[in-house]
Amino acid sequence: MGIELYLSETEVGAEVTLPGGKQAYWIYGAAAALLALQIAVLHAFGQPFFAASGHLMLWVNDPFSPDMSQQLADWYSFSHIIHGFIFFGLLHLIAPRLPVVARLLIAMGIEITWEFVENTPATIEHYRQQALAAGYRGDSILNSLSDTLMMSTGFFIASRLRARYVVAIALVFEIFTACMIRDNLTLNVSNLIAPSDWAPIQAIHS
Repeated sequence: MGIELYLSETEVGAEVTLPGGKQAYWIYGAAAALLALQIAVLHAFGQPFFAASGHLMLWVNDPFSPDMSQQLADWYSFSHIIHGFIFFGLLHLIAPRLPVVARLLIAMGIEITWEFVENTPATIEHYRQQALAAGYRGDSILNSLSDTLMMSTGFFIASRLRARYVVAIALVFEIFTACMIRDNLTLNVSNLIAPSDWAPIQAIHS
């Protein structure tokens, strides 16, 4: 039998059911502790809790706006949903017998670790060398927490759908954001790996 990246409807229903009693408290407590750690570390990095503009916005549409990566959601929220897709697939392959809530906690840990890396001075400076992120100052704590929520949402969606549907959604997100702002998760990763003056990347963002 080949390895499948999805579960049957019966298996999915059983997996996503949170346990009750003391075990549930441990799960909620672990999730809360991870989010508290995220807040504490980003605060220690000097990241603001809210956007410097003083506005609280549900969505930022302009990729060049100073509110980008500062509010609840923006074009990069789609990338964090895809993170959830990827983490679910990888963890299902690596640890299929681990309860889905335990895998979600691991995924949260990975996502939060990335949020720390993303908000280090070296990473911020690397992003600032790109035209699209010239004014990037890192994420607000609110935006970073929202990114973790988006990843968790993607993880949950992937736990409910067959792999082919998850892949289709991810492709739609990637194509859509590439068309709208000339950036997406694939290009974002390429920007981190490739030299900032690499001609293909400059051509895409110009």
